[in-house]
Amino acid sequence: MSDTRTGLRGRLDTLVESAPFRHFITGLILLNAVILGLETYPLPAPFLGALMIADTIIVYLFAIEILLKLYAWRAKFFRSGWNWFDLVVVTISLIPAAGPFAVLRALRVLRLFRLFSVVPEMRRVVMALGRAIPGMGSIMMVLCLIFYVGAVMSAKLFSDTHPEFFGDLGAAAFTLFQVMTLESWSMGVARPVISEHPLAWMFFVPFIILTSFAVLNMFIAVIVDSLQAKHFDEESERQAKATDERTLLLEEVRSMKTEIAELKALMLASQAQPPRKRPKATDSSE
Repeated sequence: MSDTRTGLRGRLDTLVESAPFRHFITGLILLNAVILGLETYPLPAPFLGALMIADTIIVYLFAIEILLKLYAWRAKFFRSGWNWFDLVVVTISLIPAAGPFAVLRALRVLRLFRLFSVVPEMRRVVMALGRAIPGMGSIMMVLCLIFYVGAVMSAKLFSDTHPEFFGDLGAAAFTLFQVMTLESWSMGVARPVISEHPLAWMFFVPFIILTSFAVLNMFIAVIVDSLQAKHFDEESERQAKATDERTLLLEEVRSMKTEIAELKALMLASQAQPPRKRPKATDSSE
């Protein structure tokens, strides 16, 4: 009976790891994305009802997928953070979105994030972003320090003439954030201030160079470096695996050569021995 269960678990493991199964789940996620998008439009009631039924069927198919993985992998299922993410998202989808849980209807769109766990390429990008968080945190602290100094300085310099932009610390920080994004920074903020304070360009130009061109590009550099490091790690793992396989193959070849040499030695030894003489038969009459 245990052999039967082991065989069934092995077949399920092969099924959930197969490319057709992953493609099927990916197709369901994309179809679910289309359904959730269509539900935002004022559609006829029959069509909307059909969409809700299709959405429910897809949720139950996701639940069946999770159950298959749980049965096939057992404790191994909980060793992956992606499996935990899938389990939480599907569990949220199964909770009735009514009464105090009505807010869960808006969280159904989180199912689309399951593409991160299904598509390996997207998963690598997310993992690279996760690895870049420590470096991005340091850059964020530098940016916050620049913003704080700039907000305090601009509030001291321009609050009297432009209180709507630099009336206090919060207003000045928000205005500088607009300047950093380069959204109407010249005509909307800088030029009106420069008309009252001709030397104000000495504040805005260095601020834009530091934030928009220097610090923000450092974010991109950290992310690109993390992606490259992830690629190099995967390449190193593949090379290490290939090296182990080559080493194992060489050991097997050496073992086979040793066995063949021993067999040849035994054959030569047997051929070198002279044939044994048969004893002469005695005459029974004597």
